[in-house]
Amino acid sequence: MDLVRILCSVLFPPLGVFLQVGIGGAFWLNILLTLLGYIPGIIHAVWIIARR
Repeated sequence: MDLVRILCSVLFPPLGVFLQVGIGGAFWLNILLTLLGYIPGIIHAVWIIARR
């Protein structure tokens, strides 16, 4: 299941975070990072998925 989340994170980072933690602080932070730059959003999403 983590492979699916990581693939979603590469394509659309907030989706991967949402699948992992739901709507919360990490989700909104990831949306902000994705809007500021696509790569920081991906890094944050993969980090969130790998950490849990």
